[in-house]
Amino acid sequence: QVQLVESGGGLAQAGGSLRLSCAASGSIISLNPMGWYRQVPGKQRELVARIHRDIANYADSVKGRFTISRVDTKTVALQMNSLKPEDAAVYYCAVWSIWRTDLGVTPDVWGQGIQVLVSL
Repeated sequence: QVQLVESGGGLAQAGGSLRLSCAASGSIISLNPMGWYRQVPGKQRELVARIHRDIANYADSVKGRFTISRVDTKTVALQMNSLKPEDAAVYYCAVWSIWRTDLGVTPDVWGQGIQVLVSL
């Protein structure tokens, strides 16, 4: 089975940067979309960024500030620059089945989540 482990979270100042990494184990191929969600209390989990076949998609709120990259087949990173307090959340790595690749489809595998804090 596929497992996802996030790393790289922590505390950054507003305007600063963090880089999240997600390492997958199990049966993952390059055609599996991978991405990042985030969630704060009282709000729905939202898709932040996803990469599929070298095409990246971003939430409007992070466009121009965050960059998703497929480091290798089993590793995806999220470079977060110009951080804002509203970026603080638990960030979840996710993988989609090759059979369900649309952006609106719920991912098939989730990481446990990693905390990102942004101070003023």
